[in-house]
Amino acid sequence: MHAAHSQMSDPLVIAFFKMRKNRNPPQLDLDLRHRTWGGARDNAGRKRLRHKHDSVHRTRPRLPSYRPVHVVMRVLKAVPRLRQGRTYRVIRRMLARCLGNPAFRVCHASIQSNHLHFLVEATDKLSLARGMQRLNILIARALNRELGRRGKLFAFRYHATQITNPAHARHSLAYVLNNWRRHRENEGCERAAEAALDPYASGFSFRGWANGHVATPDGFAPLPVSEATTWLLRVGWQKYGLIDAWEVPGPMR
Repeated sequence: MHAAHSQMSDPLVIAFFKMRKNRNPPQLDLDLRHRTWGGARDNAGRKRLRHKHDSVHRTRPRLPSYRPVHVVMRVLKAVPRLRQGRTYRVIRRMLARCLGNPAFRVCHASIQSNHLHFLVEATDKLSLARGMQRLNILIARALNRELGRRGKLFAFRYHATQITNPAHARHSLAYVLNNWRRHRENEGCERAAEAALDPYASGFSFRGWANGHVATPDGFAPLPVSEATTWLLRVGWQKYGLIDAWEVPGPMR
């Protein structure tokens, strides 16, 4: 008995039993749920604010070449009013630099007090993105030089809506070309109230007026735009009637 007790008290024997006891250590309570660093998460990203017009930052859809696009670009509140002679001349020069590109065509344009409208044709989504990026940079740099300012000019990324049918095309044309009547810019003075077309839009190159073609005033340089090639902007929209120069467009869908 004494020998057995002596053997059990041997340090080597004690170490052996400790090793056997700890051979299966207790399992730690680990949280093995998938962790995400960046990317999509609930309630992530910049919070939407009231009275802001930034479009939802989703992947832009595929763009078939036969669908025109209505694009809106809005400037910051600190930027002076765009409907003035010097800004018109700058935007006109930058539009002229975009002519001749078969992959990206600005078919109509309209300058409002704090935003720009364009009806654009592009061969695909990538051509639209590259064309709008170039137009954005050209206008922003040139206007900043003209206005003596620096930094960001446009408040948000451009908002693009694909035009999908003749009714949509007709409304988009009326909305862009007669947008000044919607914003009551034609009521600013007697001369504007008597004008048939907006001098800050590309209506002088449009051949679909119900009132007939309006001649360009002597000495006036209209906005340079490309001729439409898509069926919707050339022919399809006429299914719903010509556009009256005095028409006040309703809201976009």
